[in-house]
Amino acid sequence: MAERQGQAAPDAVLTRIGQVVMLHHAGDREEARNRFLGLWAEIGEHGDPLHRCTLAHYLAATQDDPGDELAWDLRALTAAEEVADDRAGAYEDSPAVRALYPSLQLNLAADYARLGRADAARSHLRRARDAAGALADDRYGQGVRSAIRRLEIRLDEDGPPGGRVPPGQRL
Repeated sequence: MAERQGQAAPDAVLTRIGQVVMLHHAGDREEARNRFLGLWAEIGEHGDPLHRCTLAHYLAATQDDPGDELAWDLRALTAAEEVADDRAGAYEDSPAVRALYPSLQLNLAADYARLGRADAARSHLRRARDAAGALADDRYGQGVRSAIRRLEIRLDEDGPPGGRVPPGQRL
């Protein structure tokens, strides 16, 4: 039965991603990374863009190297843009992407800050701040807005050359 009591059937891939996210949040980063990579191999570079966006977004958080984290966050953003193109024409019209977009931009800003690329960090931080207006005034939206403010303060304090963010500072 595709629909049950007015709700769409759950997406099995997103459910699997969610299970690995719980594993990661429980502290098993390496196992989470391995399972995420296994899912990525199943989905592939041309799989459903929402799946790729979600998976790359969470896979980035399991990386040890800031350059690898950036690469996965860039994959997530690229896939988010594909979701918007495929489903609605603009990210603002796609609820799934609208909710993720500020966090995607924020994570890119933090990646660039960790790599000492303050100008790129500030550019993505502006995009995150602009997109955050679409977030609800709930725990998630408040958390994203708070993380944006914290990174703004860090970048202002560190000034133009460094703008470094401690490893693991993600939303």
